[in-house]
Amino acid sequence: MKRSVSLKSLVVTGIAVFSISLFSFTDPGERFFEIAKNLDIYATLFKELNRYYVDEINPNKTIKTSIDAMLKSFDPYTVYYAEDDIEDYMTMTTGKYNGIGVIIGSLKGKNTIMLIDEGTPAEKSGLKIGDEILKIDGVDIKSRKGIDPGKLIKGQTGTTVKLTIKRYGSDKVEDIIVSRDVVKMKNVTYYGMINDEVGYIDLKDFNSTASKEVRTAFQELKAKGMKKLVLDLRENPGGLLNMAVDICNVFLQKDSEIVSTKGKVQDWNKTYTALNPPIDTEIPISVLTNSRSASAAEIVAGVIQDYDRGVLIGQRSFGKGLVQITRDLSYNTKLKVTTAKYYIPSGRCIQAIDYSHRNPDGSAGKLPDSLKKAFKTKSGRIVYDGGGVSPDIEVEKQPAPMVAVALSNKNVLFEYANKYHFEHPTIKPAKEFTLSDADYQDFTKWAVSQEYDYTTQVERDLASLEASARKEKYFDNVSEQLNALKTKISHTKESDLLKFKEEIKTLLEQEIVVHYYLQKGTREQSFAKDPEIQEALKLFRDMNRYKTILKGNK
Repeated sequence: MKRSVSLKSLVVTGIAVFSISLFSFTDPGERFFEIAKNLDIYATLFKELNRYYVDEINPNKTIKTSIDAMLKSFDPYTVYYAEDDIEDYMTMTTGKYNGIGVIIGSLKGKNTIMLIDEGTPAEKSGLKIGDEILKIDGVDIKSRKGIDPGKLIKGQTGTTVKLTIKRYGSDKVEDIIVSRDVVKMKNVTYYGMINDEVGYIDLKDFNSTASKEVRTAFQELKAKGMKKLVLDLRENPGGLLNMAVDICNVFLQKDSEIVSTKGKVQDWNKTYTALNPPIDTEIPISVLTNSRSASAAEIVAGVIQDYDRGVLIGQRSFGKGLVQITRDLSYNTKLKVTTAKYYIPSGRCIQAIDYSHRNPDGSAGKLPDSLKKAFKTKSGRIVYDGGGVSPDIEVEKQPAPMVAVALSNKNVLFEYANKYHFEHPTIKPAKEFTLSDADYQDFTKWAVSQEYDYTTQVERDLASLEASARKEKYFDNVSEQLNALKTKISHTKESDLLKFKEEIKTLLEQEIVVHYYLQKGTREQSFAKDPEIQEALKLFRDMNRYKTILKGNK
């Protein structure tokens, strides 16, 4: 019976997916016949596999795999959510879940608390970053493989969960009982004053409370004397379109056009305007973007640029100009499907990747520069479509040294921060905290004994050159020179820890600060060394330059 139900679910799901495309065909009857024919072939194929394949087939897993493969041929944002995934989907759209507010990771085989969200039951209960979780409600998660600690910890609001933990530097095992509650994932992860007149809002998501959080943050900062604003959209993957519209409305007059959507179903095409009176249309704004600013984040950045409302600083944004809606399917499943492209007030669409016309190998290519069109902002500045939103002031992104990447990925920085936290009960406020040379020397002595290794880009390039020389039979002629180069560029942990001291020290300071002050502390500690923030402060000290940029002269 289960197999027949799953088969029926497959057909219903398939029709729901494909029926969206029926609206624009010149011969709907012929098109529907092709869809029905191929669904029948697919159902028959699955039936034969189910009956004769040598191993038992899991219908749910097999069909989900086939659906995911089908959707992969469209774009990365058209996604099928099985019933088991609905909770994650709701968390993503609402920013809420029932739990305690921790992120757990595996650290040398130990289930370790890697991060604690501020103001959550986990923080209030006294749990600390670095605590090893041994049991959850008596279930030994250390010895049982395949258990997801996160799912065991989540539960209904008002219930409790007992965590048996061991703290760093102690062999004592203790039980901590935590009351579950609704954990709200913040869109504005931090806001505060960088100095006496410059406020800062770090917007990292666009779920259903994003606009409210931005408005609250902005008003509180104004009350503290903010005269200029840094709006940080870096690492923001986007989210709900209406939240982007409302956030733009904070800085733009009522009835201003924000964004329009255009797709196959013309009835769904719409122009979104600012519906409310703005909070402030005059305050100077610097918007920070990088290559991971996408979707709704790009709408906000692009709209502010199109209206010459602020100066964009950083790197070119990701280039996602596609709009998705969610359609309910049978058996409590859902389809998130791309239905349109969005266009900001200048008329440009910032979509960078062309999923409609793929390369011969099946990959999707970026829109070539020759096809990009020029548009104008409100004051006549030239901007371009098809490649994300380009900053007005570009700050070159410096690649992290491979030693720093290895220290981070192998959790060496995290482990040392645990050690430092254990040995130093308190530290200075986050904005003032720095590691002394003696502290860094202590770290280097400890780090060289840790298990981590890495290959630099130069070493990879040299290995590739050597492989090519061998393949083309030139190696004997250049072996001496290649070996000499190897000797010169070969790295040692100790020398790289000294060579890249400043980069590693910055990362280590942030890792230490988060153990004491959580995410808020990490952001405050970074102000003095963050190149984009420093560029924004430099611009705000030269308001003539700020105004000149907005007039179209850099």
